[in-house]
Amino acid sequence: LIVIEMNPRVSRSSALASKATGFPIAKVAAKLAVGYTLDELMNDITGGRTPASFEPSIDYVVTKIPRFNFEKFAGANDRLTTQMKSVGEVMAIGRTQQESLQKALRGLEVGATGFDPKVSLDDPEALTKIRRELKDAGAERIWYIADAFRAGLSVDGVFNLTNIDRWFLVQIEELVRLEEKVAEVGITGLNAEFLRQLKRKGFADARLAKLAGVREAEIRKLRDQYDLHPVYKRVDTCAAEFATDTAYMYSTYEEECEANPSTDREKIMVLGGGPNRIGQGIEFDYCCVHASLALREDGYETIMVNCNPETVSTDYDTS
Repeated sequence: LIVIEMNPRVSRSSALASKATGFPIAKVAAKLAVGYTLDELMNDITGGRTPASFEPSIDYVVTKIPRFNFEKFAGANDRLTTQMKSVGEVMAIGRTQQESLQKALRGLEVGATGFDPKVSLDDPEALTKIRRELKDAGAERIWYIADAFRAGLSVDGVFNLTNIDRWFLVQIEELVRLEEKVAEVGITGLNAEFLRQLKRKGFADARLAKLAGVREAEIRKLRDQYDLHPVYKRVDTCAAEFATDTAYMYSTYEEECEANPSTDREKIMVLGGGPNRIGQGIEFDYCCVHASLALREDGYETIMVNCNPETVSTDYDTS
């Protein structure tokens, strides 16, 4: 165990840990401060079936990516240093690191459908720019890593420029190779098995359509043909060891769906504001939460969709 930070308060880091595991850190910490012990407190998310001393067990991967807004400040230095420059963040959950990573990239709301290329490899200066972006980190560095693999750099070559752990680089390289295969075979080469593999690795229909040179609707039609649709898994702190009633869920492409929607109530989906940015902050999430609560009082079953771990709408007992 390596302790990287200690705060005498609930910080954004502890809020992220709470959202990632479903464990109510702030509530438990407050009760510990007034004299309770962990074994006296029950875990609300499992309906009291486990005590707070039961270590959260997760069977999914959570990825957090910061959201930058340099375009709002002309002339601002967009190089990343020890100074905090992000204005928000997104959190994505998937069954694999690749799936959660690609979902997080799309959740940033910067126009990315995945690892979209940032430079044209036909540009004679492409490799020089890629090397510069890898060595001197900016807000778009992760996309330049994918470009580096497209340009022929090896995992070791990218590691020498970035010092990013090779395990993560291998994950991105594999996604780039899959993209190249999709571009090579086109939509006719997307059989049921290959398409399922791609969806489980987090590829969006929009990204696959770009790679295959077709419209997004054609990829969706192909998924319908193969009966390939997402299912929903619960964030329950216990890796499905105990039955839970929580409706805190994430989508993925597997067999069993753990969602259990009611059949006798009308449903309304509330779209959250996504990551914080200049001009759009927590106040928008406040509106979403109260819209959800008001609709619930009117008898509707509300479904909140959001990817911002800093918000109330992504609390397990609100969503």
